[in-house]
Amino acid sequence: MTKVVNIVSFAVMLLSAGSCIYAGGDPVPGAERAGEYIHLIKGRKIGVVANQTSMAGKVHLVDFLVGSGIRPVVIFSPEHGFRDMADAGEKVADGRDPSTGIPLTSLYGSHLKPTPADLAGLDAVIFDIQDVGARFYTYISTLHYVLEACAENNVRCIVLDRPNPNGFYIDGNVADTLHRTFVSMDPVPVVHGMTVGEYAMMLNGEGWLKNGVRCDLTVIPCENYTHETLYELPVKPSPNLPNQTAIYLYPSICFFEGTNISLGRGTDFPFQVFGSPNLPDRGFSFTPRSVPGAKNPPLLGVKCFGTDLRNAMADKTVPAPKLNLEWIISAYRDYPDKDKFFTPYFDVLAAGPVLREQIQKGMSAEMIRQTWQEDLAKFAGIREKYLLYR
Repeated sequence: MTKVVNIVSFAVMLLSAGSCIYAGGDPVPGAERAGEYIHLIKGRKIGVVANQTSMAGKVHLVDFLVGSGIRPVVIFSPEHGFRDMADAGEKVADGRDPSTGIPLTSLYGSHLKPTPADLAGLDAVIFDIQDVGARFYTYISTLHYVLEACAENNVRCIVLDRPNPNGFYIDGNVADTLHRTFVSMDPVPVVHGMTVGEYAMMLNGEGWLKNGVRCDLTVIPCENYTHETLYELPVKPSPNLPNQTAIYLYPSICFFEGTNISLGRGTDFPFQVFGSPNLPDRGFSFTPRSVPGAKNPPLLGVKCFGTDLRNAMADKTVPAPKLNLEWIISAYRDYPDKDKFFTPYFDVLAAGPVLREQIQKGMSAEMIRQTWQEDLAKFAGIREKYLLYR
């Protein structure tokens, strides 16, 4: 069961129950539309899934709720933690929020999915995290597990929706669920083109949660957003996506995480470059160092030669309505020891061995892209059913 709040009050502007709430002006995330959800949680025992992106204007959502007389029973934190950002892959410990004293339960520590004990006594869980629209960005995997746990334990889930900065296209191979991992939970392409609210509705509606369970789900939509909107994030979503250039490049170049190539972790421009000591010196280099958010980055202290993408927005390389495979294909061609280019993690990111094998066979980007089209068309049909913003 899924409810979308505020359809009636905006009926004049809507063509259907799934149409965009759009009245002009800047996008307004669901968290800032307090009038649409406060009455749903007033006097209830709630949990909140949140991190540093969970802002309602200039105030953190948890602080706003406490100031409104609603004190969450528990805060659930995803990868990178709650208010402070841990390194990618670094386990996040349980504890207490130092600002409010509310207990913190990590969903990136001893377990990834809320347990029955975690949810005991709760009436509802609020999910409010900024996603960047790529399959391997783990916040949607946390969303999957939260919905599943809520469904299994008869707890309502309220998703405060946020715009997707990469929500204007879909592209990439659709994940083979035989290779399901935390960076590839669902049968979606690399770029799914959905907000977290739409994605939650799809997980629920398509029966993709374990055993086909369905969550009592309510989505609080954004205002003034469509999938044509190029939304610039006001808060960086994770330590190594520091700006909009990195966010636009991320879906295309994250595959380098499954190679022996550095993506600039440990520099001032992560996910805006790639390089290796084994690539040709064409006039650009960088040396990763230990920094907050990348304490032990790949190729620490090693001079890397490669490609500088820091001007990708100015050069209009991004935003683009498709993945760029040329970067990883060209790096593979330039790498002298082909057997050491890929690591096992590449197949994890790609949800199977097919993409790696295609690159190793020498297929062009366009040839690879053609193999995606049938599955992309099927996914587009599924996605269409859950779009709130047209």
